[in-house]
Amino acid sequence: MGKIIFNCSHGQEDPERAILPFVAANVAATAGQAAVVLLTIEGAWLCTKGYADPIKKDGFPDLQPLMTEFVENGGQVWGCGACTTPRGITEDDLVKGATIVGAAKVVEEIVMGATPIAFA
Repeated sequence: MGKIIFNCSHGQEDPERAILPFVAANVAATAGQAAVVLLTIEGAWLCTKGYADPIKKDGFPDLQPLMTEFVENGGQVWGCGACTTPRGITEDDLVKGATIVGAAKVVEEIVMGATPIAFA
């Protein structure tokens, strides 16, 4: 089974687009797939403690418990280093299960066969 990388580029400014990648990624993780949510642009804030707490959207699960469930199901949360650095986000700021990765890691995973999925 290959890895699936779900890109999430939105945060509090667009709750639906912040939640949807985690919904899909959690389905994959629950099904035993290797799943990663890659947080880019404004989505980079999602890897910080407390940021996801207020993100809610009618018809969707609340984001913070969904993120916790995703990690508990074996999912990984990657904060894009090129996006976290200008926002001043460091390893000390991260929620449990999140890590900051560089572009080289993402490119390596895709070259090795990971499937990237974006919700625009």
